[in-house]
Amino acid sequence: MSKTIYTNGIFYTLDSNQPVVESVVVENGRIIDLGSHPEMSLQWGRAGARVIDLQGNMVTPGLIDSHLHMSGVAFNFLDLDLTGVTSKSEMLDKIKQKADTVAPGKWLIGMGWDENLFTEGSIPTIEELDYVAPHCPIYLKRICYHAFLVNSKALEMSQYHPSIEVPKGGSVVVDPHTKKPTGMLLESASQIITKHIPDKTYDELKNGLAHAMKFAISKGLTSVHTNDPAYLGGLEQTYRMYDELINHEQKGLRCNLLIDCPYLPALKEKGMAAGYGNEKLQIGAIKIFADGAFGRRTALLSEPYSDDPSQYGEAMQTQEVLFNIVKDAREQSMPIAVHTIGDKALEDVLHILDQFPKVNYRDRIIHTSLVREDLIARLADPSIVADIQPRFVVGDYPWVIDRIGKEREAYLYAWKSLLSKGVICAGGSDAPVEPVDPLLGIHAAVTRKTPGKPNIWNGEQRISMLDAVKLFTIGGAYATNEEAIKGTISRGKLADMTVYSKNLFTLENPDALLDTKIEMTIIDGEIQG
Repeated sequence: MSKTIYTNGIFYTLDSNQPVVESVVVENGRIIDLGSHPEMSLQWGRAGARVIDLQGNMVTPGLIDSHLHMSGVAFNFLDLDLTGVTSKSEMLDKIKQKADTVAPGKWLIGMGWDENLFTEGSIPTIEELDYVAPHCPIYLKRICYHAFLVNSKALEMSQYHPSIEVPKGGSVVVDPHTKKPTGMLLESASQIITKHIPDKTYDELKNGLAHAMKFAISKGLTSVHTNDPAYLGGLEQTYRMYDELINHEQKGLRCNLLIDCPYLPALKEKGMAAGYGNEKLQIGAIKIFADGAFGRRTALLSEPYSDDPSQYGEAMQTQEVLFNIVKDAREQSMPIAVHTIGDKALEDVLHILDQFPKVNYRDRIIHTSLVREDLIARLADPSIVADIQPRFVVGDYPWVIDRIGKEREAYLYAWKSLLSKGVICAGGSDAPVEPVDPLLGIHAAVTRKTPGKPNIWNGEQRISMLDAVKLFTIGGAYATNEEAIKGTISRGKLADMTVYSKNLFTLENPDALLDTKIEMTIIDGEIQG
């Protein structure tokens, strides 16, 4: 393959040896040289070299999303997308429009609703859902994937009855007076419904995933760490789908697959472990849930919820079960990636990790939302990565202050404290919970405010633009132990780069991030279209 010279750019390499350069030379998917335009042209600009003029645009190492669900993004292309809906009436209108296209008895699946965005009305009742879609069963996932709405048709088709056995950790919300379901299901109670929803075909899922990958690339992402087996038909089918798209159909996006803990035996049977695969597609850590979310007060706290002192949240696993899952993972030399929102859940997870030897790959604490001073010190371990989602400040404020209380806010999404104490942090979106757009995550990390709104939430925890960009580059590389080949623009590393319409490091106002465009996404030295 001939050499390519990307030149006339402002390359922020994030490599202290050569922090800023004008040109980067690529061959066979790797960076072989970098420096000034005259130097690189003289050294490599002989006949046959392809020259790409970046017209003075800023370039960083390729952006990495350290935690999302590509399957969820794919479903946004396949199902009803309720993301960003701002009122009950708008939500019901969208459901009705979709229901009118659905045949009687066929399922209407949707996702992304968030009542905290509503400027009018509250969560739709089961009666309202029945009115807009009387002929088809409805299953609507809240944006956090911890609460769900169904109509009467869905309960009927799922053979629901008042004495039905609800999976541990979940609940069916009922009206306190009539004792009838309100249409709201929490946590694992969703399984009452989901086992009756027909699976999408392989081709449908793969087509949606292909659209999701293309969309991620358009946002400047070169790598993602994604958790999907529970939604894409299990370990074998999930790996096959990604393998076909990435290694055979050359879709470009690099993917590291987090594997849900029930698939540990399947991993062992297939001889797979962390690092299995290649530089485009790899098996990652074992995904575990330690607790729930703030919205429904299921995140596990060490002190009670401020707006409901009877509630501390819920552990998704007992300590014994969690211990045994980690034990099983360690017996297969696997790192773990644990969904951990509340400070008590974090304490419990760290206590268990202390009882096991490290493995060759870093363990990951996903979200790390509410911490304490003593827990930050314990997180500052080179074998642990805090997977943080800066954009959560947009989705969670201001209502989250009512949940945890003003006195604990200093330790909520405390990114500056984590970084200043030496905690390795990686940036992600948790899409489709938040948008697949790393620039929105960077904006949230730098400003701690909702676009277009004046309120700054816990401003002491804002971080610099440089540190925010590092979350989505160097941090993402550390999360998968790939810092030797990713995360900086350096000789010998993968030629993954992101090109911007504006220079992020010279913006007078960080709000200018909101209309910054991705000019190019370069993976393996090739511009992705």
